[in-house]
Amino acid sequence: MENALVEMMSNFIDLTHEEKQGIVEAFPIKTYPKGTILLKEGQIAKDAFSVIKGCIREFTIEDGNENTTNFYTEFQSAVNFDSMANGKPSKCYFMCTEETTVAILNAEKENALYKKFPRFGEVCRVEMEKMLGASQEELAVFKNATPKDRYLNVLKNRPELIERVPQYQLASYLGIKPETLSRIRRRIVTRN
Repeated sequence: MENALVEMMSNFIDLTHEEKQGIVEAFPIKTYPKGTILLKEGQIAKDAFSVIKGCIREFTIEDGNENTTNFYTEFQSAVNFDSMANGKPSKCYFMCTEETTVAILNAEKENALYKKFPRFGEVCRVEMEKMLGASQEELAVFKNATPKDRYLNVLKNRPELIERVPQYQLASYLGIKPETLSRIRRRIVTRN
């Protein structure tokens, strides 16, 4: 079986044998059990995680309460850019909500790979721009939406989350209480 990250990158460009080998050597693939914390608040992020299979939850803890800020599922990357690029302590946690297989992306190894294979830098830049654009769009929609609209947006754009994450985490991600989420779900089911 081919390396999953190689398969993903092959969707963007045709890879030579040497490039495939470089990817395999630079970015190890590892499977973590449910509940594994990949990054803790206060740590300086050294790695990013490209999800091959599973789900990573990003959250903060404020006044003893966990606030879910994102979920990363297949073909998405969990990256704390501020911590990694600026050497700042992380303000968030990354935790596996289910058994999760990731490619571990390390900045040093990534830069060495770009030097060896310069065209990877361009591909990664384009993909990074797409990812940041999608995040900005998601944030803009989220900020101006009602709780019901936020839930409908998840139903439309990320329906897998409804079945894969606990309701209290989904409610936190939507910025509402679990009871409010239950009411919204009931109203939608009743109307349909």
